[in-house]
This record gives sequence, structure tokens and C-alpha cells, in this order.
Amino acid sequence: MTPAIDALKRLQAGNHRFASDADSLSTRPGRARRNALLAGQAPFAIVLGCSDSRVPAEIIFDQGLGDLFVIRVAGNVVAPSLVGSVEFAAEKFGTRLVVVLGHSMCGAVLATLDELERPTTNRSPNLQSIVDRIRPSVETLLETDLRQDREALVQHAIRANVRAAANHLRHGSRILEQLIQQDSLLVVGAEYSLETGLVDFFDGLPELD
Repeated sequence: MTPAIDALKRLQAGNHRFASDADSLSTRPGRARRNALLAGQAPFAIVLGCSDSRVPAEIIFDQGLGDLFVIRVAGNVVAPSLVGSVEFAAEKFGTRLVVVLGHSMCGAVLATLDELERPTTNRSPNLQSIVDRIRPSVETLLETDLRQDREALVQHAIRANVRAAANHLRHGSRILEQLIQQDSLLVVGAEYSLETGLVDFFDGLPELD
């Protein structure tokens, strides 16, 4: 069982290798690795990220088969089934770290801002459900001066959405809340930059001595 801080450092190191084009420590898994995982898995981190094809968690963190328990959904939103997936991994495998991973230029966040500024009437109800989950965390930003600066508005909205999702996990599940209170789980928020390849962990980081 990997402590949360060690898991976080492992992700950071892997991301720096990825972003700097350093040699990967993760090789294509062969039969031996696949066979070793038949008996079970022990992922050292849970990543709840966006479905965007440019943000595959295993690649941007330079990790291999069996290392990460990855949950992907457009806009890295949190719904009951996604909370349940995090609960499952935290309880079943004893995984100590959860990362809510957003990314720059997120299409779901952009769609939500567009909907708030120019409401539509013919959106799919399924797509609308994603927008509705992002809406509360970003709509107040349109009441600030950020409304005059589209780029800054999008940047703040992406991070606000990540913070909201991370807080939902921290406080929207009795199971996860108890694990956090027992220092058995750490939930952090992060943003991946499509431009640089770097992940910035900006929310929920513990104070280190």
C-alpha cells in the first residue's frame, strides 16, 4: 500500500519524464506482467480525469499496466457512479491518493460557459447533464471582471470545476469522508497543460515539513 505522499511524488516524477521527453520507465507490458496481474491489482493512485483523447493518465504520468485506477468522463465531473468507482478502489485496493485531473482548453467547460452566455434549447439531455454538473462552479465567474477576458475566464473556470469535483469527493461520500478523517485518503486537484505537457497539482496538497 503506497502512502498518499509517495504516490503523489511518483506521479509528479512520471509527469516530468513525460513532459521533458526523458526515457520512459514504463515499458510495454509483456506476458509476465499481464500474468502477474491476474491474481489482482494494487493501483497506487486513483485518477478521475476528462475523457479528452489528449489526456490519457497512464501516458502523461508515465505509468504502466496495473499502476493507476483511471476513471474518465467528459469534464471530469462527479456523478454517483463515479463516486462509487472511487469508493470501490479506495476500499477494495487500499489506494490512498485520488487525483481529480482537469486540463487546459477543456471542451466541456467551454460548452458550459457558452451555454451560460448563449442558452440553447435543443441540446441532448445527456450532454446537458454534464453541463449542469459544471454550471454551479463556473457561473459566478461570469459576475466578475473575468467576463471581459475570455482566456482568463476559461482558465479560472477549469480550475473552479476541478476544485468543485474534488470537494464533492471529499464531502459527498460517507465512505470517502471517513477515510479522509482517518488519514487513509488524500484527494487533490490538478490541471494538465496541453501546451506544456505538465501537470500542476494546485488543490488539496498537504503541508509538508
